[in-house]
Amino acid sequence: MDRYVFIAEKPSVARQFADALHLNFRKRDGYLESENTIVTWCVGHLVTMAYPESYDPKLKKWSFDTLPFIPDTFKYEVIKDVRKQFDIVKKLLTREDVRRIYVCTDSGREGEYIYRLVRQEAGVTGKDERRVWIDSQTEEEIHKGIREARPESEYDSLADAAYLRAKEDYLMGINFSRAMTLKYGNGMASFLHRKFAVISVGRVMTCVLGMVVRREREIRQFVPETFYRVSARTEPGFDADWKLNEKSACAGEPGLYRDTGFKRREKAEEMIRRLTRGGYPVQGVISAFSNRQETQNPPLLYNLAEIQNECSRKFHISPDQTLSIIQELYEKRLVTYPRTDARVLSSAVAREIDRNIRGLVALSGTDISTAAGQILNAGEWKKIGKSRYTNDKLITDHYAIIPTGNTTAARNLDNLKRQVYELICRRFLSIFMPPARYRKIALTIDVPDGEHSETFTASVRVLTDPGYRRVANLTDRDDDGGKNSKEQSQTQASAAAAAALQRLHKGDKINILAFAIREGQTTPPRRYTTGSMILAMENAGQLIEDDALREQIRGSGIGTSATRAEILSKLERIRYLSVSKKTQVMKPTLYGEMVHDAIDVSMRQMLSPEMTASWEKGLTMVAEGSIGQDEYMEKLKGFIVRRTDQVKHASNQGQLLKMYAADAAYYGKPEIKKTGE
Repeated sequence: MDRYVFIAEKPSVARQFADALHLNFRKRDGYLESENTIVTWCVGHLVTMAYPESYDPKLKKWSFDTLPFIPDTFKYEVIKDVRKQFDIVKKLLTREDVRRIYVCTDSGREGEYIYRLVRQEAGVTGKDERRVWIDSQTEEEIHKGIREARPESEYDSLADAAYLRAKEDYLMGINFSRAMTLKYGNGMASFLHRKFAVISVGRVMTCVLGMVVRREREIRQFVPETFYRVSARTEPGFDADWKLNEKSACAGEPGLYRDTGFKRREKAEEMIRRLTRGGYPVQGVISAFSNRQETQNPPLLYNLAEIQNECSRKFHISPDQTLSIIQELYEKRLVTYPRTDARVLSSAVAREIDRNIRGLVALSGTDISTAAGQILNAGEWKKIGKSRYTNDKLITDHYAIIPTGNTTAARNLDNLKRQVYELICRRFLSIFMPPARYRKIALTIDVPDGEHSETFTASVRVLTDPGYRRVANLTDRDDDGGKNSKEQSQTQASAAAAAALQRLHKGDKINILAFAIREGQTTPPRRYTTGSMILAMENAGQLIEDDALREQIRGSGIGTSATRAEILSKLERIRYLSVSKKTQVMKPTLYGEMVHDAIDVSMRQMLSPEMTASWEKGLTMVAEGSIGQDEYMEKLKGFIVRRTDQVKHASNQGQLLKMYAADAAYYGKPEIKKTGE
């Protein structure tokens, strides 16, 4: 009898496949078996790349003589802790009566890599292998994935990219970490009063360290600048702020702060004296007036980076924690696949999206249930396929994170998981709701000043209909539409001021009862939080000044949605960065800054978002079949050789010691403990 094997990435996912198949499974050691179907699982990675000493025992010792290390053929080995499960899986996959294998590991580059390594080391040949590619763990989606499973060979390019990513990280990590440690480790250890210091270098990790250190030094070197702004209190009861215009007596004044203030208080006082030489009230004329309605559409759906940033901001949890929570929600069939970069729906999903909405009605007693019912009754979901929230061209592997509509497990979630789940539900329902509506009133007042005139402006933005914001549970303090600071705060203007402004017209005369000077101070850039760093990693192109290169790597970030959180955790774990548990704010340690300096003077390219994102772009091109793995590998080998030799022959120890001293002076004393303490 021919048998079928389903292999999942985790035991919990394997059980869901078994439940969906509705067969009489019997529990075995490491798998489930029915009359003609077997369901087994990995436990994450079962196979890994072999350490250098597996190629030659001499390579266990770190030495410049063995660098660069680039094997002609890469070796792999079964991870010792999971050898038992690997042997079980190997035996199942190679059984003579197994005709077809359904690959059910996570639908992405990493999931593909996990299975390909198992197949490779298990020696699987001559089987009909089919790839199950799904977006959620619901029974319906599982059955659809099995029905539409494609030959595994159609994913060869994705597997090539996965192998290359692993080889790239392996070669850069081994060669660059060893070269840097051999070159600079003793000097760094001596400076820190340690027995040794390891300098870990990674394609993504080092770039992120560079971003955090650069931001910290911008803050450190920032010199605050005081400025003075002039406001006018009007008889109708609102304030207007001075703004430079071409007829101003201040035009060309070197002491201006931008075009809205002065660098010296005396200059602001001087202008006020000119305007009030006839005493109060000072009369002005409204030279421009607008009173219009504005709309704000719901934001796009969550991808992993967006929700990691949101959870960092709202709940002060790390990206790693957020991913763990959403992965659990995914495995409980509550939400779709989490490791996605897309923020839109596919057209196929959009056609049947009412099923997801109907499921949320079951969350009885909540405003989510009420909103879902209203959306269904209004039929607004029928239009979503032709909106900006549906776009097949913006989807690579998976569409955005949305609720599946299966709410069975929702009632048993703890508080934090429930909050994250509801965040996803609210963002999802928002796209079917009408836009928020505002009344935006703006005016310009011209005040005569002899042959000159000064301009004062005022505006107020009042929410008249919350629209989608109601179900999204947003307050005026939520910066959900890209608005910030001044205009966002004006949303909260009093109804009295808004009413006063609405009664005015262009050409009206306005009495100014008083002028006031408000002192302000420039502020340094903000430190990254774990959430904002995840977004910065996703949008690496925004960090690149060169227009041509920025366009070239459009759509490529630093790392992937599946790896970014772990990169941040590793930087904290090896003590290059510290992260506030309360605020999720990231700062470099002294150790991290010294590692940054050593890399900066010897292989600066590794700190560059341009380089890191361009390598990621190359992997994407391999996955798409645009370039071959041999071409990519040749470029990688050349890069490894050049950069390793660059470190070997560098002569910059004296320069580094001065940089270390400057770092230590800022921190006051080394914060890295001695070995053994």
